[in-house]
Amino acid sequence: MSAVGTESNPLRVAVIGSGPSGFYTVSNLLKQTDLVVEVDMFDRLPTPYGLVRAGVAPDHQKDKSVTRAYEKSAVAPGFRFFGNVEYGTHLHLDDLKEHYHQVMFTTGSPFDRNLGVAGEDLLGSHSATEFVAWYNGHPDFADRDFDLSQENVVVVGIGNVAMDVARILCKTVDELKVTDIADHALAALSKSKVKNV
Repeated sequence: MSAVGTESNPLRVAVIGSGPSGFYTVSNLLKQTDLVVEVDMFDRLPTPYGLVRAGVAPDHQKDKSVTRAYEKSAVAPGFRFFGNVEYGTHLHLDDLKEHYHQVMFTTGSPFDRNLGVAGEDLLGSHSATEFVAWYNGHPDFADRDFDLSQENVVVVGIGNVAMDVARILCKTVDELKVTDIADHALAALSKSKVKNV
């Protein structure tokens, strides 16, 4: 058998997760000049880009433009993307080890971090992750129902995501229409009674 990384025996790498860290990994692998590399990327969602697609506010299109760099990797020779494939359900490590020389896990955390404050589990209390994924159209959160019938809303935090949530809640329907906000979120926010955030 020939050495790994040659034309007859390319270095075969499986990348689990298709967000920013996954695409940076792919980009670096495909830039190797001393190795022939083939990369298969797997994601449980049908579409790539992870939080760039589901975590960046819809009114921040410039931030989402980073996907153009990812697209260069996606069309490169030696790269394949497989969506709707969930690690632990459709793929297992033992199976991957049979077909790949390396397996790279580039998934984010699927869980929110609780603050540990009284009341965070009350009805109407939601994580930013849940709300952001909902307004960005993430399929796991599209059916969520947020009570927007009150005039007052509290956002805990002052980081980028907290500011995104507050800004989306304060925008008018006309301002939101020109973004790539999910249709179901736009419909719900068009009926919002929120005035104070």
